[in-house]
Amino acid sequence: MSVIEREFTLRGRRIAARCWHDPALPPLLALHGWQDNAATFDRLAPLLPGHHIVAMDFAGHGLSDWRAEGMRYHTLDHVDDVLSVVEQLGWQTFRLLGHSMGAGIGVLLAGAMPERIEQLVLVDGFGPYAGEPEQAPQILRDALLEWQAYAPRPERIFPDVAVAIEARRRGFTPLSSEAAAILCSRGLKAVEGGYSWTMDRRVRHHSSLRMSEAQVRAFLSGITAPTLLLRAENGFPAVADIFAQRWVAVRNGELLSLPGGHHLHLDDCPDQVAAAVQHFFAG
Repeated sequence: MSVIEREFTLRGRRIAARCWHDPALPPLLALHGWQDNAATFDRLAPLLPGHHIVAMDFAGHGLSDWRAEGMRYHTLDHVDDVLSVVEQLGWQTFRLLGHSMGAGIGVLLAGAMPERIEQLVLVDGFGPYAGEPEQAPQILRDALLEWQAYAPRPERIFPDVAVAIEARRRGFTPLSSEAAAILCSRGLKAVEGGYSWTMDRRVRHHSSLRMSEAQVRAFLSGITAPTLLLRAENGFPAVADIFAQRWVAVRNGELLSLPGGHHLHLDDCPDQVAAAVQHFFAG
């Protein structure tokens, strides 16, 4: 099966994408997680042959351009980029699949523009991180101090690909060597002396403002598309009360737990994830 690389231009910036299957098939947009890239779907996409899948690299990730120097990476700006890509694809309506941060961005888009989303699949992610209103001053203070301390510096250089794969394997979300190698296939660039990440390290900066839980629930309640939430049994922990309140806000939701960790679609059980997604789409 051939995989096609595409590029989109968004106000002078390049957004890269990885595509699978015949463009004449029903469209499915796939959104990756924080510090990942479109290769996170390399094992899942071949198992979903009934759709034309477009997996974009968010700005500052994978093969997409970084945001201009002096700019932050705001979640809402990612949502705007997603819509711009969809417009260039010419999709009026489409199915959407998001993992982790991509699931959060998918919730925001589906809640704001429900008429565009036919069905929504969330993989170990259930809306963006939120903060209580009284936490807002401290959240902004931390972000301001972090931004003031930031200064561009040479990127970390790995002597060879194997060392970079091991670093990614032991990263923010531990992975198998095989899964880490898949992400590194799109997350490394050759530089003098070895290899460095393609990811902009500014994506690691803290948000200067977070939505409240009430705002997140408003987006969830605005979603009209049937929604499938796949939770990893060993994925990110969720506060029970918050999760329950968010789930009540979903109009038409199906919840399923599957074995594995946060990257279950890539590392643990892509076959089971694919089967669940196909059953959901068929239903």
